[in-house]
Amino acid sequence: MCTGARFSDDKGNMYFGRNLDWSTGYGEKVVITPRGYKYKSAFLGEMSNSPALIGMGIIAENTPLYFDCANEHGLAIAGLNFPGYASYAPNAVDGKTNVAAYEFPLWVALNFKTVDEAEKALKDVAIVSKPINEQYPVSQLHWIIGDAKRSIVVEYTAKGMEIFENDVDILTNQPGYGWHKENLRNYMNLFPQMPKEVKWGKEKMTAFGSGSLMRGIPGGFYSTDRFIRVAYLNTHYPVQSDEASNVSRLFHTLTGVAMIDGAAEMADGACEKTIYTGGYSSATQTYYYSTYEDPAIKSVAMKDHDLDSAELIEA
Repeated sequence: MCTGARFSDDKGNMYFGRNLDWSTGYGEKVVITPRGYKYKSAFLGEMSNSPALIGMGIIAENTPLYFDCANEHGLAIAGLNFPGYASYAPNAVDGKTNVAAYEFPLWVALNFKTVDEAEKALKDVAIVSKPINEQYPVSQLHWIIGDAKRSIVVEYTAKGMEIFENDVDILTNQPGYGWHKENLRNYMNLFPQMPKEVKWGKEKMTAFGSGSLMRGIPGGFYSTDRFIRVAYLNTHYPVQSDEASNVSRLFHTLTGVAMIDGAAEMADGACEKTIYTGGYSSATQTYYYSTYEDPAIKSVAMKDHDLDSAELIEA
């Protein structure tokens, strides 16, 4: 399971991040795809002269398999678990731009500068259930794509390509985004303010302290609970100005829905935990991350590496 969030600072810079929740890691590292790297798409041939990218993932067949990434123009994407709902095309579809599921984040970040550009192109895309090799089967995902102005959710289901405007700029897991958006209406009673004194007959009552109008917010790790909680936290956090404050905002927001070992078992008996929290600042083109074992926030700046190289960079 996973959680993603996006927001902008008071200068219009985007901050975009996610928790990756599972029982074990995948050997993931921060990977930079430089401008000189030539990528051969499963269906679209070779791609070159693309922007530099940075994100968290693994490398297979000399291909970066990004869990989340962002390009130097400020467009970011993250894939989140969506089993039981994701339903990719079994084969390439005639008349469509066919993109293999494993390469979808890479393809988006290599080809577009803004959400508007990506959304327009995605209407003619088929996401194909093709693995990169036998070692890495196809993951059932949906995606949040964001820039400095807005974000969308992309789901490929039995209905085909579905694109949703993401007004709360967050995403968790199944069910679909449309259901989650409707479910938000069940929590319209949540407010951050301190309530005024009330009277019941002659009895005067005041709140014990802050947070009294948050009563009823879900506290569990279930995807529907995390959706409500991160939507509330992300939309109510005060807008920040400097880099440090915005990075702090991103990580505190995602910590508010982070999973703790032992609290939630999967079907196989293993417990989920937040393997890593990662995020991108478009202001400084820096990727920040922390891990379950080491919560200290580390950073990798794109400017510190040769972005014109032809070779993938593991930082």
